[in-house]
Amino acid sequence: MTALWTHTEAAAATGGVAPTPWTANGVSIDSRSLRHGDLFIAIRGDNSDGHAHVADALSKGAAAAMVNESWATQSEASPVLAVEDTDRGMRDLARAARDRAPARIIGVTGSVGKTGTKEMLALALGEQGETAATQGNLNNHWGLPLSLARMARTTEFGIYELGMNHAGEIAPLSEILRPDVALITTVESVHLEFFDSEEGIADAKAEIFTGLRDGGGAVLNRDNRHFDRLRRSAEAAGVTRLCSFGGHPDATLRLTKAEPGPHGSNVTAEFGGRTLNYVVGAPGHHWVMNSLAVLGAVHMIGADMDRAAVSLAGIRPMKGRGEQRSITLTDGSFVLIDESYNASPASMRAAFDVLGATSPSGDGRRIAVLGDMLEIGESAPDAHAALAPDVLRNRVDIVIAAGDNMAHLVAALSGRAVTAHGPDSAAIHDRVLDTVRAGDVVMIKGSLGSRMIPIADALRALDREDGHSAAGEA
Repeated sequence: MTALWTHTEAAAATGGVAPTPWTANGVSIDSRSLRHGDLFIAIRGDNSDGHAHVADALSKGAAAAMVNESWATQSEASPVLAVEDTDRGMRDLARAARDRAPARIIGVTGSVGKTGTKEMLALALGEQGETAATQGNLNNHWGLPLSLARMARTTEFGIYELGMNHAGEIAPLSEILRPDVALITTVESVHLEFFDSEEGIADAKAEIFTGLRDGGGAVLNRDNRHFDRLRRSAEAAGVTRLCSFGGHPDATLRLTKAEPGPHGSNVTAEFGGRTLNYVVGAPGHHWVMNSLAVLGAVHMIGADMDRAAVSLAGIRPMKGRGEQRSITLTDGSFVLIDESYNASPASMRAAFDVLGATSPSGDGRRIAVLGDMLEIGESAPDAHAALAPDVLRNRVDIVIAAGDNMAHLVAALSGRAVTAHGPDSAAIHDRVLDTVRAGDVVMIKGSLGSRMIPIADALRALDREDGHSAAGEA
């Protein structure tokens, strides 16, 4: 196997010094998850310094450690790459990885749908060539360079997320990534706490155009109210190739029909005078919309859009992001819809729609277990209360909610749904477990900081079968 990095390549990329030879097959910034043969990069964070873990990383089989010059003298016998600053060193390594590979790269951002869209692209393009993609949610000022530094020199397609919660964060990431195509899934009131308006969020997302390579293209949501603003930003950045998607009559890739089901959707779309018929293997209209974005990006990157469309039948929602599991009890089973990783008004409504489209069995109920949506600013009380019509439209029988802001939704539902409320997720934990019974469909949703993941994990732990199986699958 060809090494990912040799000491000479890494030193040339970073301007560092590697006194002894080594080769690395991976890159890590966490000694706890490090694999044998990784280059460990000692990052200095707000609360910890990776240099304190260099010895542990090397004892676990790290090929070498990238360290600051001032620290390198403390351990002259260890295999190291000494650089002036490890943060900058990792960015330099990422740029070198981008330069040496022939990969055509898609950068993905947006208020919601980034990770699902990235996974769909990785699935579709992975069947057409060697593909690298962001692992998990590594999309910030450390995650993006780390992900790119891991890209093999033979990669043909790369799909990378760019995340932010403040203005000015995406531009430097885009300049490192230098994508061939920039995809913005949508702009919604996510992280509004840190912006004066949604327009400000749109402008922050448009920073992705900053690093586009010459001749690069943009993929934009034609149905989003900020489309024209984003299009103007793209054009101002020199973008001349644009593909829009959505149900809008002027969309380049236009949705004409979507037949939803409990485990996916049959989709019909029009593109360039021809009709595309395909299946999306994850339930919910948001997955349909993201599939259009995927096909637009595949086309813009120059890959086979028809093959990509066929691939989308194989997509499944991920843990914490819509994964469905059948949980077996002594007297039957219930369906768990795990949306516990994050939440915003738009994603909350999408999750309610999935819950509404999933039928309980027997005398089962639809149950929504909800935590606060965070980082949405002064509008938070009203934004939570405004979810009530979506709860009722989707025939949710029971709402068990946690957090100060979810109290406003519970109040808005008073007398129209069975509700319970607690100050935090720990306060409702036992109530949820005591409520759920065979036949139910239970959806867990909340921002990461509202700590709904432990409740989802506790419901999984009720499963009496040795193995887990995705709902609706054999």
